[in-house]
Amino acid sequence: MFGIGMPELLVIAGLALLLIGPKKLPDLARSIGKTLGELRKAADDLKGTISEEINTIKDDMPDQAELREALKKEFLGAEDTEKGTAGKKGKKKNPAG
Repeated sequence: MFGIGMPELLVIAGLALLLIGPKKLPDLARSIGKTLGELRKAADDLKGTISEEINTIKDDMPDQAELREALKKEFLGAEDTEKGTAGKKGKKKNPAG
Protein backbone atom coordinates (compact mmCIF):
# COMPACT_ATOMS: atom_id res chain seq x y z
CA MET A 1 0.00 0.00 0.00
CA PHE A 2 1.92 3.01 -1.33
CA GLY A 3 5.20 1.35 -0.32
CA ILE A 4 4.42 1.90 3.36
CA GLY A 5 5.00 -1.02 5.72
CA MET A 6 3.45 -1.81 9.08
CA PRO A 7 6.09 0.05 11.16
CA GLU A 8 5.58 3.22 9.11
CA LEU A 9 1.79 2.98 9.53
CA LEU A 10 2.19 2.64 13.30
CA VAL A 11 4.41 5.72 13.41
CA ILE A 12 1.90 7.72 11.34
CA ALA A 13 -0.97 6.54 13.52
CA GLY A 14 0.96 7.48 16.67
CA LEU A 15 1.76 10.94 15.32
CA ALA A 16 -1.87 11.47 14.29
CA LEU A 17 -3.00 10.44 17.76
CA LEU A 18 -0.60 12.91 19.37
CA LEU A 19 -1.31 15.80 16.98
CA ILE A 20 -5.06 15.46 16.58
CA GLY A 21 -5.97 13.96 19.92
CA PRO A 22 -7.94 10.88 20.89
CA LYS A 23 -11.33 12.63 20.80
CA LYS A 24 -11.12 14.01 17.26
CA LEU A 25 -9.20 11.13 15.64
CA PRO A 26 -12.22 8.80 15.12
CA ASP A 27 -14.25 11.62 13.57
CA LEU A 28 -11.37 12.53 11.28
CA ALA A 29 -10.84 8.90 10.27
CA ARG A 30 -14.57 8.54 9.57
CA SER A 31 -14.70 11.65 7.40
CA ILE A 32 -11.56 10.59 5.50
CA GLY A 33 -13.11 7.17 4.92
CA LYS A 34 -16.36 8.70 3.62
CA THR A 35 -14.45 11.04 1.34
CA LEU A 36 -12.37 8.21 -0.08
CA GLY A 37 -15.52 6.14 -0.61
CA GLU A 38 -17.20 9.00 -2.47
CA LEU A 39 -14.11 9.53 -4.62
CA ARG A 40 -13.98 5.81 -5.45
CA LYS A 41 -17.68 5.84 -6.37
CA ALA A 42 -17.20 8.91 -8.59
CA ALA A 43 -14.21 7.28 -10.30
CA ASP A 44 -16.22 4.09 -10.92
CA ASP A 45 -19.10 6.13 -12.37
CA LEU A 46 -16.68 7.96 -14.65
CA LYS A 47 -15.13 4.68 -15.81
CA GLY A 48 -18.59 3.29 -16.51
CA THR A 49 -19.62 6.36 -18.50
CA ILE A 50 -16.44 6.25 -20.56
CA SER A 51 -16.89 2.53 -21.22
CA GLU A 52 -20.48 3.07 -22.36
CA GLU A 53 -19.43 5.86 -24.73
CA ILE A 54 -16.60 3.76 -26.17
CA ASN A 55 -18.94 0.80 -26.68
CA THR A 56 -21.48 3.07 -28.40
CA ILE A 57 -18.79 4.35 -30.76
CA LYS A 58 -17.55 0.79 -31.42
CA ASP A 59 -21.10 -0.36 -32.20
CA ASP A 60 -21.57 2.48 -34.70
CA MET A 61 -18.30 1.75 -36.51
CA PRO A 62 -18.30 -0.93 -39.21
CA ASP A 63 -16.10 -3.89 -38.56
CA GLN A 64 -12.97 -4.45 -40.62
CA ALA A 65 -14.53 -6.99 -42.98
CA GLU A 66 -17.48 -4.71 -43.81
CA LEU A 67 -15.15 -1.78 -44.36
CA ARG A 68 -12.89 -3.83 -46.63
CA GLU A 69 -15.85 -4.98 -48.72
CA ALA A 70 -17.24 -1.46 -49.01
CA LEU A 71 -13.86 -0.16 -50.14
CA LYS A 72 -13.50 -2.97 -52.67
CA LYS A 73 -16.91 -2.22 -54.10
CA GLU A 74 -16.21 1.50 -54.22
CA PHE A 75 -12.75 1.47 -55.74
CA LEU A 76 -12.52 -1.82 -57.61
CA GLY A 77 -16.05 -1.44 -58.92
CA ALA A 78 -15.18 2.08 -60.11
CA GLU A 79 -12.05 0.78 -61.86
CA ASP A 80 -14.03 -1.96 -63.60
CA THR A 81 -16.56 0.60 -64.77
CA GLU A 82 -13.82 2.94 -65.99
CA LYS A 83 -12.00 0.09 -67.74
CA GLY A 84 -15.20 -1.00 -69.42
CA THR A 85 -16.02 2.48 -70.64
CA ALA A 86 -12.42 3.16 -71.62
CA GLY A 87 -12.35 -0.02 -73.69
CA LYS A 88 -15.56 0.95 -75.43
CA LYS A 89 -14.31 4.46 -76.10
CA GLY A 90 -11.08 3.06 -77.45
CA LYS A 91 -12.99 0.87 -79.93
CA LYS A 92 -15.14 3.77 -81.05
CA LYS A 93 -12.16 6.02 -81.62
CA ASN A 94 -10.39 3.46 -83.76
CA PRO A 95 -13.04 2.22 -86.21
CA ALA A 96 -10.47 0.95 -88.73
CA GLY A 97 -8.91 -1.46 -86.27
